[in-house]
Amino acid sequence: QVQLVESGGGLVQAGGSLRLSCVFSGGTFRWYGMAWFRQAPGKEREFVAGSTWSVEGTDYADSVKGRFTISRDNAKNTVYLQMNSLKPEDTAVYYCAASSSWNYPKSQGNYPYWGQGTQVTVSL
Repeated sequence: QVQLVESGGGLVQAGGSLRLSCVFSGGTFRWYGMAWFRQAPGKEREFVAGSTWSVEGTDYADSVKGRFTISRDNAKNTVYLQMNSLKPEDTAVYYCAASSSWNYPKSQGNYPYWGQGTQVTVSL
């Protein structure tokens, strides 16, 4: 059974940076498209970034393009989300997810495996 464990969230001032990590276990990591989603209070969960096994295949939500970077260390079965130039509107619970295929659909319904979530809070 695939399991995902996130870490790296916290409180940061606007303009600061954080790096989230997600360790994958229970399967063959390279077979799975990986993604980060986030959910702010009172809002629906939204796609943030996704990656195939090769980081040449990545995509981002428009709201984070140029500020966030998704990467994978396939030797460590870990996916990262480097978040720079953080804004208060980035405040949310961030979730790591493993797709049911090698790709990274933007719809959360295509992700059978989820981490527990990690809180990111950006203050003014």
